[in-house]
Amino acid sequence: MSALKPNSTASPGSLWGRLSKDPRLTARTALALLLAANLVAAAAVFRPWGGSPEELQRQLTQLRGEAREREATVGRLRKLVETVEKTRAESDQFFATYFLDGKTAYSAVLDELRALAERAGVKPKDHSFNAEPVEGSDTLAMVTITGNYDGSYADLVKFVNAIDHSPRFLTIERLQAAPQQSQGMLNISLRINVFVRGEVAQ
Repeated sequence: MSALKPNSTASPGSLWGRLSKDPRLTARTALALLLAANLVAAAAVFRPWGGSPEELQRQLTQLRGEAREREATVGRLRKLVETVEKTRAESDQFFATYFLDGKTAYSAVLDELRALAERAGVKPKDHSFNAEPVEGSDTLAMVTITGNYDGSYADLVKFVNAIDHSPRFLTIERLQAAPQQSQGMLNISLRINVFVRGEVAQ
């Protein structure tokens, strides 16, 4: 049988014809194919394409740990979001309850003070107010109301107690009382602060 020339190209039919005519060539070819298949199988067993079983187990353990860490992080973020939303809702409720509307704050507080004074037996006189913005805020302001009253010491105590329990979140900044010529009567001066939302109008 003539040998194939180097770099020559043989068709599948001619190659099969040569193998069928030479049993020894056929046997060597089959052995070579079996050897190659055994090498591929051995490589797959002893060195899997994704790594050894130990390496795969370590990778799986690492991935599970990372998944648990991500789940814990997501849980913490979810709780943080819930806390922020709850705090925002409580803050909005606080502002709506205790911070008056700037457009009606002065008249509302003035009516409140006059009503409290009347129930305490104190006679209200003149009032004035001054508004200053709260530092760091564009929507909040503090209104300072100065009022003068006449009343006895017992009436003054009732008046101050009523202001402290007012739902309008009134804060007494200064209180002065001086005796009058009338027996047991006092000239009373109060400076009260209240926080408001928006532009202040008298």
